[in-house]
Amino acid sequence: MTTPHSSQPNSERNSKKRIRVLITDDQALVRTGLRFFLLASDDLELVGEAESGEEALQLCTQIQPDVVLMDLIMPGMNGTVATRSIRERWSHIQVIILTNFQEAGLVQEALQAGAVGYLLKNVSADELTEAIRAAYAGRPTLAPEATQALIQVVTHAPSLGHDLTPREREVLTLMVKGMSNPEIAERLAISLSTVKFHISSILSKLGVASRAEAVALAWQYHLTS
Repeated sequence: MTTPHSSQPNSERNSKKRIRVLITDDQALVRTGLRFFLLASDDLELVGEAESGEEALQLCTQIQPDVVLMDLIMPGMNGTVATRSIRERWSHIQVIILTNFQEAGLVQEALQAGAVGYLLKNVSADELTEAIRAAYAGRPTLAPEATQALIQVVTHAPSLGHDLTPREREVLTLMVKGMSNPEIAERLAISLSTVKFHISSILSKLGVASRAEAVALAWQYHLTS
């Protein structure tokens, strides 16, 4: 938190651009705490308070804040939906999620909605100040807990092809060897329609649209024996 030197002229301090902040939280106690915090920061200016996502949208229309501090779980329009609506309408308004929840799914949804920051409500005054300044400059800030949650999602994500059945792996192996559908059917002693069914399932599970793409992924990720 920065404060001007006593020798700095008032006119110089007043000429500096202050970051205009809108608070959105359904709890009056939280809004009060954030209000006093913002009033104590020389480069931050509280321009409005909203109790819901709907009210936040109305205030953004009227006052055009620079940064919105957005609660995530609120009655009516939640913080994720409100964030997406704000970012779609006013790309210059940055949104920081300020919540008690750190689940990876909520973090991902908020970031996908356009939030530039995701902080927990136990954040220190200095950390929140820096996050607001960073948001104003378009730089992201994530709480360590949110970052860790995202890392766990990535590191524990199932590998490509994990859901292929043994038979589908057999079919994929023969596809990689360049066999046609009739040849695969003959090799595995199954009907041609069954081969087509397995191939359709393989393409779906690998997220590809063609046989060639499936073979390429099988080579790249060693999906066959």
